[in-house]
Amino acid sequence: MAMEDQQHDGTPIAAPRVDYDESTVKTLSSFEHIRHRPGMYIGRLGDGSHPNDGIYVMLKEVVDNSIDEFIMGKGRRIDIRIEGNRVSVRDYGRGIPPGKLVDCVSKMNTGGKYNDDVFQFSVGLNGVGTKAVNALSEEFIARTVREGKFTEARFLRGELQEVTSGETDEKDGTRITFVPDPQLFPNYQFRQNLIEKRMWMYAYLNSGLALYVNDSRFYSQNGLKDLLIDESGEDRMYEVIACKSRTLEFALTHVNDYRESCFSFVNGQFTNDGGTHLSAFKEGVLKAINEYSGKTYKAEDVRDGMVGAIAIKLKDPVFESQTKNKLGNTDVRGPIVAAVKDAVVDFLHKNKPVADILLEKVAGNEQLHRQITEAKKKGREASKKMSLRIPKLKDCKLHRGDKGRKGQPVPETMIFLTEGDSAAGSLEKKRDVNTQATFALRGKPYNCFGESRDRIYQNDELLFIMQALDIENDVENLRYDKVIIASDADVDGMHIRNLLITYFLTYFEQLVTSGHLYILETPLFRVRRRKEKPIYCYSEQERDEAVARLGKGAEITRFKGLGEISPDDFGEFIGEEMRLLPVTLDHTKNIDRLLEFYMGNNTPSRREYIMANLEVSKYE
Repeated sequence: MAMEDQQHDGTPIAAPRVDYDESTVKTLSSFEHIRHRPGMYIGRLGDGSHPNDGIYVMLKEVVDNSIDEFIMGKGRRIDIRIEGNRVSVRDYGRGIPPGKLVDCVSKMNTGGKYNDDVFQFSVGLNGVGTKAVNALSEEFIARTVREGKFTEARFLRGELQEVTSGETDEKDGTRITFVPDPQLFPNYQFRQNLIEKRMWMYAYLNSGLALYVNDSRFYSQNGLKDLLIDESGEDRMYEVIACKSRTLEFALTHVNDYRESCFSFVNGQFTNDGGTHLSAFKEGVLKAINEYSGKTYKAEDVRDGMVGAIAIKLKDPVFESQTKNKLGNTDVRGPIVAAVKDAVVDFLHKNKPVADILLEKVAGNEQLHRQITEAKKKGREASKKMSLRIPKLKDCKLHRGDKGRKGQPVPETMIFLTEGDSAAGSLEKKRDVNTQATFALRGKPYNCFGESRDRIYQNDELLFIMQALDIENDVENLRYDKVIIASDADVDGMHIRNLLITYFLTYFEQLVTSGHLYILETPLFRVRRRKEKPIYCYSEQERDEAVARLGKGAEITRFKGLGEISPDDFGEFIGEEMRLLPVTLDHTKNIDRLLEFYMGNNTPSRREYIMANLEVSKYE
């Protein structure tokens, strides 16, 4: 919590007098505002280690425009080149009208997508996307080609430098080249695996479109059906049920497990927090199975083990923010529920072998849930007793989904799952009580790999974590934007991380796939000189650089564990400078094999792997 400045005797220090007159009122241009508040336009900055970092949002904004051309039937190929930090996106659509090229990439609220006759289904309806890329780029070049003539505009940090034009033998289309500004994105790097995952999503959502990234081809013939085949792999229990129309496409199957994994999209945008279209899709599947079977299965009976995907095209999508993570349109619910129900019922009637396997899976889920219900009763009784004796959660005042003043979303909220009471105590003293909660682990969590879901209700630690996050019934109810594992950077701490990740992947996979799970990076060293602000170092290289910077008299402190870090130190790296490592997955189909290797009973093979990859630090 921020506290009022005080003198040594405890009396407040008077705030410096500042005149408030016309000279103190400033007006920022649109581009200045984007550069001053980039988070409002691209969500987060980052260094390229997370799929939602700003450099990937910038790439998406440019590619989205090329996708819109394909959706309108113009151009079946997109060429993308990434060389170092320079990105080039070339489509073969209609090309931006040359007389409006500069306006389209530099003037806010300008674009052809406001005209429904030209663009019927588009993600970027607010006229901001490409302009934000321009404003946040060190260099930005827009080139349009139409009927043998080109026009090109070059910008530096949003400022127009020159416009050239002439004749060319190039095909019609648009090429956007940009270099994210290192002043705003220090030490960033494009990760190939994150680029590839994003390109595959584009391919699945736009069957028939070929995307080339540095000559690697991304192409799908069957759309979302291909996505689910790839995601479910050999665990798939039956043929993928798929349906596609002009404005709605969906697919679903089940795997021999109880984790639910769903993907949702609007106009080609991945809505990782779902929304009304995803909930309507799930409701439609439930209604279809109940109608076909003549039973009254519950939602969880159908969804456990389901892998699904839905993509819709919408003229006026309403998203929660510029980053478009969640759809808010309520008018789409009814039509989607009806369309999904009718299509699934029709498929099941025409494919009885698939229907039999699906219903057998659902019936098995129902039986398991009866057992879980009994375990819940015992678990609730235990939790009432334990919560009085062991206060695990120190909650924050605001939570994910709350509304702030005038209905605006609240800042991102987070919960730290900490190793031990001492670390939790330091965090608790320096946390932001409005947005940061703590949960102290008593020791190493139970290894739940291979265990059924009722194990949660038989283990106090697992039960309390689930209840603290409010994810017992649905991950969509998650109370915090970020679930952060805060453990020591030693063998025991790594083991605790693995156990918690295993817990979430086993029972709440969607929490991970939606990008809500993180690891807190804590400094290994503190380097300081008397009367100067300490420097916190996360590696030996950073430590050596800090020592060289401070020179003679620099004092080095090695942090051996979170419990040894004082509250004052903790406060320095859980604020604006906090470093988080996202826990991400390339595919869900490898989860069981991954967990089996690291957490199962395969000691010889695991030991062989560890010995082959063991690295011993010389700074012990």
